[in-house]
Amino acid sequence: MSGPDPLATVWPASAVRVRSGDLELRWMDDGLLVELARLAARGVHEPDAMPFEHPWTRGTPDEVARSVLAYQWNTRPQVSPSRFALELAVVHDGIPVGVQGLVADDWNILRRVQTGSWLGREHQGHGIGTRMRILALHLAFAGLGAREAISGAFTDNPASNAVSRRVGYEPDGSFHVAREGVAVLHSRYTMSRERWESLRDRHSEILGSPVELLGIEGFRRHIDPRDAPRAPHTRKQ
Repeated sequence: MSGPDPLATVWPASAVRVRSGDLELRWMDDGLLVELARLAARGVHEPDAMPFEHPWTRGTPDEVARSVLAYQWNTRPQVSPSRFALELAVVHDGIPVGVQGLVADDWNILRRVQTGSWLGREHQGHGIGTRMRILALHLAFAGLGAREAISGAFTDNPASNAVSRRVGYEPDGSFHVAREGVAVLHSRYTMSRERWESLRDRHSEILGSPVELLGIEGFRRHIDPRDAPRAPHTRKQ
């Protein structure tokens, strides 16, 4: 019988998993991170588009891959009750296809997360973006006890805006954001816990399989020692 994972014992974020059928969100070790960096280097969007506030996808394939590595290595340590940034690999049918992130500032006070993500171009248009967002919301609300989730997208990014509407976020206004030296309109969306609860049946239909949460208790103790759940280590909902 294998013992506890030594890494998860000292760094609980490394044990976090969210699964439904053939789709999984999971912490990325360096091997998985390199695969995702190579995926991003092959393209995340059309060359004349820019869906991100910080244009990390500009440059040669090697430069893009290094941007992914540098960002993820810098983000990993950001786990505390005051702020956490949890970046998870999106794995579809065993293949890394993108990244789904959850960021929270003043978590122990606000209980609010912001989601952000990307998919490799070769994996877009198959409904993965919608399903991975639903898994992220399930992790936030059912797993971590969030009060609210927010997301956003530039108005010229129809795919991301469509995902937010399809999942059931409520529009929360628009504002201008500087992007590559130009002011561009950015739409904001919100999801309250109450609204998420009302949408769970719809989300279950979209996913098509039960959601399984793993490694959540240790991570919750890390971001808020007062809020450690008493449920079993593995939960299916």
